[in-house]
Amino acid sequence: MASRAELDDVALLADVPVEVEIELDRRMMRLRDILDLAAGSIIPMTKAAGDYLDIYVAGASVGRGEVVALETNAGVRITALESRS
Repeated sequence: MASRAELDDVALLADVPVEVEIELDRRMMRLRDILDLAAGSIIPMTKAAGDYLDIYVAGASVGRGEVVALETNAGVRITALESRS
């Protein structure tokens, strides 16, 4: 458990923006196929609703999540967080 001093130190940084990355997929494509890409092209992904993916904050793995379908787009439900110690 964090001490009061540690919590106070974190509170000072609470409003600092940090980059959160959630990687949906990676794939290899032939250069020919990349050159054929245009507005409206679709690159199929292997992840679907219910699949799991990794979550990174400032480049460090912080947990895992599940792809969920929302009304008009997708989201990630946090399923596990790394230990903060």
